Amino acid sequence: MLTTTAPDGTEVRAIDEGRGPAVLILHPGMDDGRSWGKVAARLTPRHRVVRLHRRQYRQDLPGPATITQEVGHVLAVAREIGSPSLLIGHSSGAVVALESLVAAPELFTGAVLYEPPAVIGTPLGGPNGENITRARQAIATGRSGRALRIFMRDVVRFPAWLAFLSGVCLSVMLRLRSLVPQQLDDTEAIDRLGVRLDAYARIATPVLLLGGDRSPAHLSERLDALARVLPRAERAVLRGQGHTAHGTAPAEVAEAVGSFAARIAG
Repeated sequence: MLTTTAPDGTEVRAIDEGRGPAVLILHPGMDDGRSWGKVAARLTPRHRVVRLHRRQYRQDLPGPATITQEVGHVLAVAREIGSPSLLIGHSSGAVVALESLVAAPELFTGAVLYEPPAVIGTPLGGPNGENITRARQAIATGRSGRALRIFMRDVVRFPAWLAFLSGVCLSVMLRLRSLVPQQLDDTEAIDRLGVRLDAYARIATPVLLLGGDRSPAHLSERLDALARVLPRAERAVLRGQGHTAHGTAPAEVAEAVGSFAARIAG
């Protein structure tokens, strides 16, 4: 375990494994970094892999967290690592990664961004945040499963049947149920950033934009928007995969990360 202190005085925690050039992973929503364990296991023979437990999903700390506070945790752990690292961000974690690259590019050799839901027009939560409002109303009445279905269907834009299954699974996964409010906080924090493409256009760090060809179409559109503005971006497509390839195809994700790390190092 790696621990340090963020600028706001809170403790930063991360899983720290392996030896070699450092890789710093920012997990997606409703997680604590463990979902990337299969990918990390494939990277640790050649890399030091640090999986941050993101500030937004630390239930031992006061919330909700702002993106600025999340970036504070990222930069604190990046400095604690002691040498520039390859930054990996998945979903909302990839938005935090983008903001970290804007804040302190010198701390990172490059970045792999797996389908960041960066705002490029209408807010993620819908006009006036209506989708998040409905999800919060469901939580207030004790219906966390319904809240997650609303989020998955109307924000992530999964098919209705898949969103329904997500809600059903929540009934037996108590750890995830407690993280639904943080997922909504996460979405609202991204929406408060607004459109940041002009800021991202100043990122000179090499970036790999990673996506699955079975992911919701809007995530590909957001990758396209980033590809148009990031000066040193390249695209990679995970064939037959969606937004959760870190779990369904960890070897492919690890290969994409390792190959990119080797290219920018060489």
